[in-house]
Amino acid sequence: MGGFSLIVLLLGNLLLLLKPCSTLPLCTDLTGAFKPNTTLTFCTSYTGKTCCDSAEDSALQQQFQAMKITDPGCAAVVTSILCAKCDPFSAELFRVKTSARPVPVLCNSTVSANSTQSTQASANFCSQVWGQCSNISIVNSPFAASLQGQAVTTSTSNSTKITQYWQSQSNFCSAFGGASLDDSVCFDGTPVTFNSSATLSYPSGMCIEQIGNGSYLNMVAHPDGSSRAFFSNQHGQIWLATLPVQGSGKMMQVDVSSPFLDLSDLVSFDTELGLVGIAAHPNFAQNGRFFASFNCDKSKWPGCAGRCSCNSAVNCDPSKLPSNNGALPCQYQSVISEFTANGTSPNISAATSAQPIEVRRILTMGLPFTTHHGGQILFGPADGYLYFMMGDGGGVGDPYNFAQNKKTLLGKILRLDVDSIPSKYKHDTVRGYAAAEISQLGLWGNYSIPSDNPYTEDTALLPEIWAMGFRNPWKCSFDSSRPAYFMCGDVGQATYESVEMVTKGGNYGWRVYEGPYLYTPPKSPGGNTSANSIREIFPVMGYNRSSVNQQQGSASVTGGYFYRSMTDACMYGSYIYADLFGAAMFSGIENPEDSGNFNQTLIPFTCASDSPIPCTFVNGTTVPSLGYVLSFGEDNNNDIYLLASSGVYRIVSPSRCNYACSKEVVTPPSPSPTTSTPSQTSRLSLPKNAMLLCSSLLLILLGFI
Repeated sequence: MGGFSLIVLLLGNLLLLLKPCSTLPLCTDLTGAFKPNTTLTFCTSYTGKTCCDSAEDSALQQQFQAMKITDPGCAAVVTSILCAKCDPFSAELFRVKTSARPVPVLCNSTVSANSTQSTQASANFCSQVWGQCSNISIVNSPFAASLQGQAVTTSTSNSTKITQYWQSQSNFCSAFGGASLDDSVCFDGTPVTFNSSATLSYPSGMCIEQIGNGSYLNMVAHPDGSSRAFFSNQHGQIWLATLPVQGSGKMMQVDVSSPFLDLSDLVSFDTELGLVGIAAHPNFAQNGRFFASFNCDKSKWPGCAGRCSCNSAVNCDPSKLPSNNGALPCQYQSVISEFTANGTSPNISAATSAQPIEVRRILTMGLPFTTHHGGQILFGPADGYLYFMMGDGGGVGDPYNFAQNKKTLLGKILRLDVDSIPSKYKHDTVRGYAAAEISQLGLWGNYSIPSDNPYTEDTALLPEIWAMGFRNPWKCSFDSSRPAYFMCGDVGQATYESVEMVTKGGNYGWRVYEGPYLYTPPKSPGGNTSANSIREIFPVMGYNRSSVNQQQGSASVTGGYFYRSMTDACMYGSYIYADLFGAAMFSGIENPEDSGNFNQTLIPFTCASDSPIPCTFVNGTTVPSLGYVLSFGEDNNNDIYLLASSGVYRIVSPSRCNYACSKEVVTPPSPSPTTSTPSQTSRLSLPKNAMLLCSSLLLILLGFI
């Protein structure tokens, strides 16, 4: 390909990626919007998901009434401005990530607005506010100069009219106006909406190749950006593998006889027990810190013992729980441990093994039952904190209502700081805190609490909790291009499999709800939680179990990833997830873009005929016989992998399975005098932060041409 043509191709692919930074629907407290239990009576424009319940709606009404506005036109405008606090995008409207504002950013025609926000007709809303209210008396006005950092003089301290604070519409709109920018929206007097005229285009199919044998439960890309990744199995072994280049026709390289770390002597393995999570520290290439999440049996390993999650603090007596599968309550523990790679800086990145001795115990928690332990761990790409996914502990219908109990870690997603460990507790580097020290500190292990965890707003929460109301979160991921998008699959009880968009302090409903449906447990010795007492955030995607008919109707969601590779350009931006039983793959597309609303469809999938390892298929079909889809993985090129009980698979170019994709650029295979190679598809190995490239970069590239 000629140099100019290559540059054009690069620019074309770059244009696919250069979209405005994402606007995640969040409330001013940075939690997710919810469906209120009762209809709002003051802020009546907000009828679906909102950031206000009836109490907040009433408080806004009282604030409005105290303003004593007599002009109907101004009253309507001010009402809409106050009620913007109820908008699902109120965090962006009020710019809470930068500074507190008394009113949302008012759309101002003097600054061009983003065409993706459908506010063009009212882009001059700031001037409308001025025209309606500038000479109207407003007691305790939100438009006071002091609220925008302006000095308050004696002449304005008792003012009630906007013109007494601001000399002109221009000055007023300079303070309160703005436009919908690349990373935000502005308020036009109505609830935020986005242009939804675009026709949804789902992938025509998903083409995969098998590159490895063996059954793995986790895959973590090496933090050094190389083509290597860590793989772990449920029995307790972790390997470091080298991944083949797309289209090379090669298998992944892994020496199964030489694991990176072998914890099988510590791990207790069973159907829902084992090594369930691994994570390399973001600075692993410099510090060699490696973390493993696993289950252990305290009757077989003294180092396994810890506090029981069923205790008097949560109105649960473990001595009264029935034994399950022959195990006593809290015989099995959920553990997060830290290990270190063999090597010294700056060569740690080259380490091919880790020391098998535990450096530090991060967390130990006794489990009431033998199921629903989640266990995945991963580091947040934006904050660097460790997230831990924990199920409700087991039992049909969460009988002790752990998922809704704010004083237990069961049924929660935790967020821990493993970099800032209190110095007085560092003396025990093998076992972590002693039991007495844990009790005194109020924590469950060797970590500190991020200062912005939601317990600071809800003092009833244990400080470790980031989100709650989960049955068994099975495989979560951050969007590599939009770190605010944190998606989790949550396994249902009998009716619905959920995909949740997880936000700070969010309550995802279990066991008051199973997905979008009210749920009644068969037994509830731990009491019940009423639907009116919670703000449930409903799933953004999911499916009824009855719609997936494998294994006599069984179903179980396996959460996936947003697809951010250009290997399949037609799949770019879709959220890909699956059912555990292997015959259902889903593609979810956000519609409108950046709205938090998703449409999904089942997508066909098959295996490329030139797969490095020939695939086996379901009898007489073109559907690959995957077995169980245990997990997904993402490498440093953003290519997506399926970890199945039958092997390791990778999503490849659609043309290799004869799927149509108008965005794919197919090039003929390179000639070889000695060997034939599979057809190759041109692709770009773009960095993970490609979506964050500024438009100025594009201008530079254009100037270069």
